[in-house]
Amino acid sequence: MLALADPELDDGPQTKRSAPLRLCAVSRKVKPVGELIRFVVSPRGEVVPDIKRKLPGRGLWLSASRRVVAEAVRRHQFARGFRRDVRVAATLAADTERLLASSVVEALAVAAKAGQVVSGFTKVEALLRSGRGHSGLAALIHAADGAPDGIRKLDALVGQNDGNKKETTEFPIIAVLTSTELDLALSRANVIHAALLAGPASRTFLSRSLTLVRYRLADDDRTAETVPENSDSDENSD
Repeated sequence: MLALADPELDDGPQTKRSAPLRLCAVSRKVKPVGELIRFVVSPRGEVVPDIKRKLPGRGLWLSASRRVVAEAVRRHQFARGFRRDVRVAATLAADTERLLASSVVEALAVAAKAGQVVSGFTKVEALLRSGRGHSGLAALIHAADGAPDGIRKLDALVGQNDGNKKETTEFPIIAVLTSTELDLALSRANVIHAALLAGPASRTFLSRSLTLVRYRLADDDRTAETVPENSDSDENSD
């Protein structure tokens, strides 16, 4: 049970450690903060996504789902949750997705600076053929708009490596960024394939990628939460 004075709002970003579970203001379900997005009100009275959960002020939490964010806008949930007049952009759901994508680009750039990214089909192929256990690979990255042939060839090498192990584990294959976004993150042109090496920066990239995937695909997941039909009522805002 969520033991908070106000179940819909936190008292600031410092509550991240003390409150690993939060309540989605739309679905009314308590979930880990990693499956939610925090929103705050800017000094200008605008509702903004707090992607990194560090912005000051009280925060309202929503499930990491584009549909849920759109529902919150449509149902004026932010005004009810913050108990004040706020400005909410009609494009908040799309704006949130762009910020999530930007955070993934940023994390990949940090990983690259830390020497945890190898890019280029030939180099990635060589790493995969050498075996992930020896090369320290943490994930395979494709441009979302990359050519299917190259993607299939590298993915097949991942499957071959898994087949050589007595116990197989799921190996992340990430395709959430376009080639343009990969170019931006890695400061080079025409990046279609990359390999992520194990390390702290790579873990941040994987975590943010998962959030972006969840945000985009939650509505297509049969196990995704449903939005209560009666959540338009004011009784949920008290």
